[in-house]
Amino acid sequence: MWWFQQGLSFLPSALVIWTFATFIFSYITAITLHHVDPALPYISDTGTIPPERCLFGVMLNIAAVLGIATMYVRYKQVHALNPEENLIIKLNKAGLVLGILSCLGLSLVANFQKSTLFIVHVCGAVLAFSMGSFYMFVQTILSYQMQPKIHSKQVFWVRLLLVIWCGVSALSMMTCSSILYSSDFGPDVVQKLHWNPEDKGYVLHLVTTAAEWSMSFSFFGFFLTYIRDFQKITLRVEANLHGLTLYDTVPCPVTNERTPLLSRDFQ
Repeated sequence: MWWFQQGLSFLPSALVIWTFATFIFSYITAITLHHVDPALPYISDTGTIPPERCLFGVMLNIAAVLGIATMYVRYKQVHALNPEENLIIKLNKAGLVLGILSCLGLSLVANFQKSTLFIVHVCGAVLAFSMGSFYMFVQTILSYQMQPKIHSKQVFWVRLLLVIWCGVSALSMMTCSSILYSSDFGPDVVQKLHWNPEDKGYVLHLVTTAAEWSMSFSFFGFFLTYIRDFQKITLRVEANLHGLTLYDTVPCPVTNERTPLLSRDFQ
């Protein structure tokens, strides 16, 4: 049995690979058609102009669905491992809410380009990055609470380093983008897709885009740490029938049927 066939480990793997492919395919398409500059464009800039906009939107929406599925499985796993720990239960629920909000922001980014509805696009980006960062932070706290009984200390330290990486990238991005958009670097700086080294604010632009890509890769690294955990969990779905037909009749007891949702039972 291959490693990705164990439990639900294919979920975080698929999330990372699919999202990375979304960024790379739209980037290559935008570069090939000369819609953006090769030197570190904003991630969303590579999905602003057709045809890459269509590819970017569809693939990023699928990535959001994969993200919700991955976060839900993580929620169920933590809940099953810690059924009576009040602090962990509260943090686990908070993490699920933060994760869903982050995926909602990702979907907004996918469907509302900055060239059409800039405010909605920015709100989606802020929601995706901020809620995603808080999600990573909450999950790292959960990892601290569960070590060394549930998993090793190494898992906690790896996730903590990834959270620090994410935080440094987020701080750099927010600082440089605030200066870039609040200063007088031209009226078209918001919608600008092509930058020259001679342009005002070029260095700030590069730092901002580099921080955005860096933050995204910290997310990838964090979800990759789920692979080993997800090898230890599977889910099932249970169908409860209230009758032997679909007519409006008096319910009669029938045997429940339990079938695999994605794989075998929780191990």
